[in-house]
Amino acid sequence: MDGSMVSSFWGPVTSTIELCEENYARSSYIAEFYNTLSNIPCIILALVGLINALRQRFEKRFSVLHISNMILATGSMIFHATLQHVLQQSDETPMVWEMLLYIYVLYSPDWHYRSTMPTFLFLYGAAFAVAHALFHFRIVFKLHYIALCLLCIPRMYKYYIQTRDAAAKRLAKLYVATISLGTLFWLFDRICCKKFSKWYFNPQGHAWWHVLMGFNSYFANTFLMFCRAQQLGWEPKVVYLFGIFPYVKVHKPKKQE
Repeated sequence: MDGSMVSSFWGPVTSTIELCEENYARSSYIAEFYNTLSNIPCIILALVGLINALRQRFEKRFSVLHISNMILATGSMIFHATLQHVLQQSDETPMVWEMLLYIYVLYSPDWHYRSTMPTFLFLYGAAFAVAHALFHFRIVFKLHYIALCLLCIPRMYKYYIQTRDAAAKRLAKLYVATISLGTLFWLFDRICCKKFSKWYFNPQGHAWWHVLMGFNSYFANTFLMFCRAQQLGWEPKVVYLFGIFPYVKVHKPKKQE
């Protein structure tokens, strides 16, 4: 969203996407102030998940998944702070890589050819990054990302119906609730931007999308950690830090420790 004539550290906006926030309204160093800072909760939540995964020696795939959440949030911060087209890739390409990781985590337990799936997904992610950098997909990028998300839904639902633990099911419900609410904020920000620009206070729908998706990723990762621990016979439980914040605690058989 174009702002008034203000001094900007990064120069003219060159990105193909601008959200409903006045550029450089708060700082000459940050193009979209709220859309930039709203990625911080995602980084913190991913760090908490990473520490838990490492402390309890979960499989490396979960550490990589939490790290990918941090990379995505950092890339989003860089993009929204600069609104430079060359840095737009730091937001969009990690979005696709993250979904490929979710596909691996969701489907790998039943994949019979252990090396084939990660090799294919790695090559696919690399090919997409090159193609996106060369051809600057817009509508195709959105449709491609939605398609990857839809591939995850059947497997998530399968894990949900197979899980009997009420606390784990609550994590899955929080995952659905946060992505649904976040999508509404994203849509309102896109559709009603002209109206919001006339208001005294902009509700910053895209910033709320970032915050909610940070929690969404954490709930998804925690639920998947529970399901995987259950598959491995680690006797997982969902426990709460300070009685509020959920995480997975496992009890491994002695021969697996």
